[in-house]
Amino acid sequence: MTVTDPGRQAEETEQRRSLSTAGARNLATTTKSVPQMQAISPRWLLRKLPWVQTQAGTYRVNRRLTYAVGDGRVTFVSTGADIRVIPQELRELRALRDFPDDEVLVALADRFEQREFAVGDVVVERGRRAEEVYLIAHGKVDVIGEGEYGAQTVLDTLADGAHFGAEVLTGQETEWEFTAKAVTPVIALVLPWSSVERLDGRVEALRAHFEQVARGLAKPQNKHGEAAIEIASGHEGEPDLPATFVDYELSPREYELHVAQTVLRVHSRVADLYNKPMNQTEQQLRLTVEALRERQEHEMINNREIGLLHNADLRQRIHTRSGPPTPDDLDNLLSRRRKTAFMLAHPKAIAAFGREASKRGLYPGTANVDGTHVTTWRGVPLLPSDKIPISAGGATSILAMRVGEQDNGVIGLHQTGIPDEYQPSLNVRFMGIDEKAIISYLVSAYYSVAVLVPDALGVLENVEIGHH
Repeated sequence: MTVTDPGRQAEETEQRRSLSTAGARNLATTTKSVPQMQAISPRWLLRKLPWVQTQAGTYRVNRRLTYAVGDGRVTFVSTGADIRVIPQELRELRALRDFPDDEVLVALADRFEQREFAVGDVVVERGRRAEEVYLIAHGKVDVIGEGEYGAQTVLDTLADGAHFGAEVLTGQETEWEFTAKAVTPVIALVLPWSSVERLDGRVEALRAHFEQVARGLAKPQNKHGEAAIEIASGHEGEPDLPATFVDYELSPREYELHVAQTVLRVHSRVADLYNKPMNQTEQQLRLTVEALRERQEHEMINNREIGLLHNADLRQRIHTRSGPPTPDDLDNLLSRRRKTAFMLAHPKAIAAFGREASKRGLYPGTANVDGTHVTTWRGVPLLPSDKIPISAGGATSILAMRVGEQDNGVIGLHQTGIPDEYQPSLNVRFMGIDEKAIISYLVSAYYSVAVLVPDALGVLENVEIGHH
């Protein structure tokens, strides 16, 4: 117990000429911040996407009729060091798309041989007879061709799930038009044509299917696989002009709005008695909405149905040539579309790109985007997003996109004007008060994202961020 000397206290009071801070605090309210939240991120994707009103809750993407069948990626299963291709996954090969007989696919899958290649090994050589189908189960392979003046040039980089040589399945005698060389240790499954011929009588069913596929692909089409629009040009006089029409897909994709929801609970006593100087319900709601928006952006990137990482066309997915993201890799990514509005990458991927550029004596530019200085490459902003995942092995992805309906790009979908709207396409609905005097509010955010044409979105995959 502290004993205060009344005489000394009176003496100090007589010496002071103003109120002490200790006395003043008894009559003043502390200056305080609103509740803070570390999980709030810039959410660049939500900020930079053009948002389109989806009045009926569904957005249909109408496109021109496309004949081309896309080359997908093949999936494998492994038991120890033994790797096998899933038979049904062979339909991802162009020549086997829509092939109906599972038994034949099983027989084909059983005839693949597992081969391993070291760094620098030649997998196939240009000019040699093409007699085998190659499925890349693991590793990277450079596709090397001859340039205009005879020098070798890397045409493409293939990685896990890619394949080449499917035309061998048709039985046609062809030569390799490129050289394939292992960039990393590679495990490939190889199917020789001689093994296909040993399928007894079932090879005839395959050949009939290949002939049918060839007839289907013979339809006039442009380089994107769309039904061609016949046009005459450069003629003189009065020749007969071609007649044409623009055909559409009969079953276009429809995007339904997704929802992120939660129930916010506030005790009535808190809402009644502790609302000054800050409204407790408003602060609870503010942080809840922030969390919902964070989840919304995460789903728009990662959701298997609508997420951008899962909806990029397979022909718009490319791999890094050496692992870390180099200026060459970003140039390759940007070159695949017109009017790229921005790129989206994990902050660690942006840092890795900066290191690779510095090694070459290059210094990426910067731009002021909505009051924030961000890194740019070739004038395109490289915006950070921690929603893009990093694998256990330290690999991630970089997205590049053209945006807006007018440019046939990527768009966000929402519906404004919904009941009890708190923010665009987000509402807060009172759910009642229970017997414990707890007030409940249903908070809902409605959203989706659509890619209008395949080349609007590109992904640089297997970006390694751990190299220093």
